[in-house]
Amino acid sequence: MYNSDMQIQIAAAKINKYAISESGDSLEVIERPNGGVSVVLADGQTSGRGAKAVSLMVVRKIISLLAEGVRDGAAARAASDTLFTEKNGKVSCTLNIASVDLLTGTIVLTRNNPSPIYIISGDKIDCNTDNSSPLGISRNIRPSICELELEPGLTIVMFTDGITHAGKRRGLAMEVDTVIQSLVEDQDPSAQEISDALLAHAIALDENRPADDISVVTLKAMPFQGDEIRRMTVSLPITPPHYGQ
Repeated sequence: MYNSDMQIQIAAAKINKYAISESGDSLEVIERPNGGVSVVLADGQTSGRGAKAVSLMVVRKIISLLAEGVRDGAAARAASDTLFTEKNGKVSCTLNIASVDLLTGTIVLTRNNPSPIYIISGDKIDCNTDNSSPLGISRNIRPSICELELEPGLTIVMFTDGITHAGKRRGLAMEVDTVIQSLVEDQDPSAQEISDALLAHAIALDENRPADDISVVTLKAMPFQGDEIRRMTVSLPITPPHYGQ
């Protein structure tokens, strides 16, 4: 049985592709009907308004199914079938679901995304690189699923491909493992500090002009501190629309 005296930090950092007003990445957090929480991150093919419509459709389909108690893998397959049917297999969408399941005392990672998921436990950093195809490209898409025991210090880092593509147009490589290692080596970073650091590094590689939408989500299990209150903080920059563009 897992140690119940824990708390979960969930932190995201995201930015649009340079000069594009709407991100093709969509992120939602939903409470699970039997206890726990799920984080759903989707990235529609290409960028801008069309990509946003695709990722929103996928995310809304999945969270509606999760709210009904459908398992994560089945929800991912259903969303893929819906996208394939509506777009005739011509549009894809990557997907990550990270679910803290209080019934099993585990974190379940569901992935339809060529980009890996990083798993940090103590001083060990693992990279989940199992073969995984985006949603919507065929009728037989299945997610990669990994289940981990919930324990203090367990940290999950997932992201859209804007991270992995960062710096490529300049011939530079985004070394995610190196950035994470430098963060956890001599300190105990929060989930927000990890997400912020990875995003900042990717933006710097793209010379402050992101070549793609970028989203980073970090989940971290920590020893329980404080009170029983659940909290969520969102920071959303508001900029005026650029009419006529």
